[in-house]
Amino acid sequence: MTRDIKSLIAQMTLEEKASLCSGLGFWDTKPIERLGIPSIVMTDGPHGLRKQVPGSQNFFDSVPATCFPTAATIACSWDRSLVREIGIALGEECQAEGVSVILGPGVNIKRSPLCGRNFEYFSEDPFLSTELAASYIEGVQSQGVGTSIKHFAANNQEHRRMSVNAIVDERTLREIYLASFEGAVKKSKPWTVMCAYNRLNGDYCSENHYLLTKVLREDWGYEGLVVSDWGAVNERVKGLEAGLDLEMPGNGGVGDRKIIEAVRSGELSEEVLDRAVERILKLIFQAVDNRKENFRYDADAHHQLARKAARESMVLLKNDNSILPLRKEGTIAVIGAFAKHPRFQGGGSSHVNPTRIDIPYDEIQKVVGDSVRLLYSDGYQLGSDEVNQPLIEEARKIASQANVALIFAGLPENYESEGYDRVHMSMPRSHLELIQAVSESQPNTVVLLCNGAPVEMPWLHNVPAVLECYLGGQAVGSAIADLLFGEASPCGKLAETFPQKLSDNPSYLNFPGEDDKVEYREGIFVGYRYYDTKEIQPLFPFGHGLSYTTFEYSDLSVDKKSIKDNEIVNVQVTVKNTGKFAGKEIVQLYVRDLASSVRRPEKELKGFEKVELQPGEEKTVNFTLDKRAFAYYNVDLGDWYVETGEFEICVGRSSRDIVLTEIIHVDSTQVIPKRYHRNSLIGDLQEDPKAAALFNQMMQQGLANTPFASSGEFNSEMIMALLRYMPLRALVNFSRGSFSEEDLDKLLDQLNSAG
Repeated sequence: MTRDIKSLIAQMTLEEKASLCSGLGFWDTKPIERLGIPSIVMTDGPHGLRKQVPGSQNFFDSVPATCFPTAATIACSWDRSLVREIGIALGEECQAEGVSVILGPGVNIKRSPLCGRNFEYFSEDPFLSTELAASYIEGVQSQGVGTSIKHFAANNQEHRRMSVNAIVDERTLREIYLASFEGAVKKSKPWTVMCAYNRLNGDYCSENHYLLTKVLREDWGYEGLVVSDWGAVNERVKGLEAGLDLEMPGNGGVGDRKIIEAVRSGELSEEVLDRAVERILKLIFQAVDNRKENFRYDADAHHQLARKAARESMVLLKNDNSILPLRKEGTIAVIGAFAKHPRFQGGGSSHVNPTRIDIPYDEIQKVVGDSVRLLYSDGYQLGSDEVNQPLIEEARKIASQANVALIFAGLPENYESEGYDRVHMSMPRSHLELIQAVSESQPNTVVLLCNGAPVEMPWLHNVPAVLECYLGGQAVGSAIADLLFGEASPCGKLAETFPQKLSDNPSYLNFPGEDDKVEYREGIFVGYRYYDTKEIQPLFPFGHGLSYTTFEYSDLSVDKKSIKDNEIVNVQVTVKNTGKFAGKEIVQLYVRDLASSVRRPEKELKGFEKVELQPGEEKTVNFTLDKRAFAYYNVDLGDWYVETGEFEICVGRSSRDIVLTEIIHVDSTQVIPKRYHRNSLIGDLQEDPKAAALFNQMMQQGLANTPFASSGEFNSEMIMALLRYMPLRALVNFSRGSFSEEDLDKLLDQLNSAG
């Protein structure tokens, strides 16, 4: 329905305008009945609808909904279409429950494996996060339901999250921490953006003009609504001026009164308020116009989608001697309380009340039937880190009686949750001792990990196989059974690096900061960008994942060997299934700048495709690379910039397993104006051909009477090495009058006019 929103605003009182800028209650906006403005409902996500039961005072008392795998899990699918399917399903469930906006996806970058909320975030890589977030948003919003991409920005820890000041340089912000927001905003246009709790470079994100107006609206062209994280507002008027439209939850009108007083006193322009009200009304009416009354969804179909998603996302980390898939014969020992009480989601605001739960032990029993004898032991006590020796001995005993042992282990829910960070990467001692004991008595031991983030694995060399299940959602049990017995081949790959130990992580010395300040001193070198550049061997690299089959890469080609930065290049590579199982391969494309004047990572992900192949089948995989694939963010230019030079296109199975490369030349079409001054270094001039030519004309004059020219102990190479870091003004000092201040001014005029 077409509405004249500006006319509607003109009919509103100041009090009514202000009232719209905060919630009615915890989840809904305020209505204005006399003007026909309804209330809409927002509620938690992102991997499942968490709508509080109407009338319940219990925050965690939520309506039944499909619990899909968490973002950390689904990111390992590297599957845009699958994530879009999940988004569609979430949109359907929102429609059925009368929810207009679901609060997700979370696209914060995994700076440290210790962040307690990492299970809600996709990746350490902004390109992968962008692509998956955009697909999620497109899926949800195709059903007439809005999304709220979060938490904007630099919300990369839970420790002191509501007060900590993240100190991040602009290049790092743009390339790493803002890039996933930028890409998703431009690609999929989320209805809302949620600001973070923390401060960024001194200002709370809820009142950060640089973030909410300069970057989000002016640079990226975002036209939607900005909503606060629940309780993130510091100074309401300052936030409104900075670009924060809606404060959630409702607070009894405290913020509204501040807005009214500020307008009446002249502190706040009513135009600023009107602009926020206009965005709020557009959201409300967009939601109303897209409501589907009496909508119903197919809960069984959604459960099967959750099963497919979990199956596509689990990562086979190790499979020595092809111990997996298991045969449906003999005796199998199933060990670990997670097998009967699975951990399938994270804690906090994203905790979903699932419509059903597939129990791993039960699902294994269904698959094997009467053909396999199953033995079971808890192995450890849920909720306790302490080693229970009788349970260990029981587990050891049944493992020795079996042909293979399956150990379900990982991280209990109290280890990782919204609200606090981990302090180490270790699993509980009870889980570690269990794996050690069982693997000693049973050489055919498979470890199945249930966790939301990387863990150290001191036991890895003792077991032949490890399946990383992450937090697989309500269908985790059936998905595990499918993979264990070859009903499907594992095809997930890690969306984050697993370091050998915590101290290997690039943020180790600067996480979580001191008092209320955390400095991102590692800069752009986050995740594999650091490990690959520093040549630190991880436990498992970014992009790693095994299959029951094998794949061969060949015929990498580019359609142009040389391009300008405003052109695209098309890349092709052939992938063949050379094994005996049907399977899916995730082909990854990285770009490396072979010679850069600025620090850049060894390589960066710029493309990926998931391809399904039958045994013996081959397919051509296509990529298109544009300017951003080769660019870095130039702070002085205030834009993305490509340096003229050679770039290596790297295609492989992971960031560490590159199998084919091709080199192309890229010419920059942008000219960065250079300004020289008396403290410019001689070495910088020599790197600029035009400047060097002018400088060399005067250099002999300037050096003729210097100690460098008369000394026989220095050859020209050594002299130039000494002069490289000398400022131009030093020529005046060393020339004994033959190169004057006037000469320097003349040189600078010529240098700057030539540029």
